[in-house]
Amino acid sequence: MSKTGTFKNTLGTVALSLGLAVTSGISYAKDVVTIGYQGMFNPWKYAIDQKLVEKETGVEIKWRKFDSGAKAITGIASGSVDLTVAGSSPIATAVSRGVDVELVWIMENIAEAEALVVRDGSGIKSPSDLKGKRIAVPFVSTTHYHMLFALKEFGLSEKDVKLVNMQPNAISAAWARGDIDGAFIWDPVLGNIKKEGSVLISSKELSNWGKPTFDGLIASKSFAKESPEFVAKVIKVIAKADSTYRQAGADFSSEHPIAQSVKNIVGGELDQVVEAMALYEFPDIPAQVSCKWLGCQMEGGAAKALLYTSEFLLEEKKINGLQDDYSTFVNPAYAELAMKLTE
Repeated sequence: MSKTGTFKNTLGTVALSLGLAVTSGISYAKDVVTIGYQGMFNPWKYAIDQKLVEKETGVEIKWRKFDSGAKAITGIASGSVDLTVAGSSPIATAVSRGVDVELVWIMENIAEAEALVVRDGSGIKSPSDLKGKRIAVPFVSTTHYHMLFALKEFGLSEKDVKLVNMQPNAISAAWARGDIDGAFIWDPVLGNIKKEGSVLISSKELSNWGKPTFDGLIASKSFAKESPEFVAKVIKVIAKADSTYRQAGADFSSEHPIAQSVKNIVGGELDQVVEAMALYEFPDIPAQVSCKWLGCQMEGGAAKALLYTSEFLLEEKKINGLQDDYSTFVNPAYAELAMKLTE
């Protein structure tokens, strides 16, 4: 792998100013880094498909796909994964339980990209009709968190509804068989079941009610401290892919290379990819390091979201206790370093 001396010195100065450890040699802490991802439709899949992280860092990447945030958390907690994408609910669950990770990037504000869809003919026309129905959701996920929150706001409890723990592929199969009445899920399954169902409520609506959700990139604290420049370069790659998508604007279509890469990595129909990505919001680096997301410690949006999510999960007896300060699990320094690398 090659790094110029000028680049290394500049990077070291910036990293030290941010309180990060810097590797003394030209190598990162690992020759092979394991990064986890999930099946969301986002510009990140273009970086994976085109091996942009490998090109940027010169490091061999072992990519691992996870069906849920809970499984991704298990991977990073076991030490078999160095960085991974997970939803805000499984991240909150992990840090509340003391898993030594930190949130370093907001992959996407979920907004309308997750929703509770009820099957046509199920008899569900309003929230009260959910009583006695079988609703599938991946447990310990952002949709599980929002499902529980929705039930509470609807004046219902888990006892009123038959919640079934299913991963996305299982939900798709169960829907096809007619085994479930509804599901709270993300694309590509979301787009498929919408064809024979209708949205009862979306995560954007629930976020507006005070419980926002997002997908984030988390890193093992020990790995990130040993290789801060690697984490910053990963973020730089993600930020560039996000910027390319945002710049496309209304011209983003199924012909765009990002859409093609999403289909290559995740699957689904190209038109569905375009429609689904429009439901997300992808914050740029200035927004990431601001108080809206990673910045401002406990006053920051991400730290508050993790706290509020954890408080709700505690109330629902999904976790046993709260951390004193959730900002210790949110670190904007790597995004700040990535911003310096793009200047």
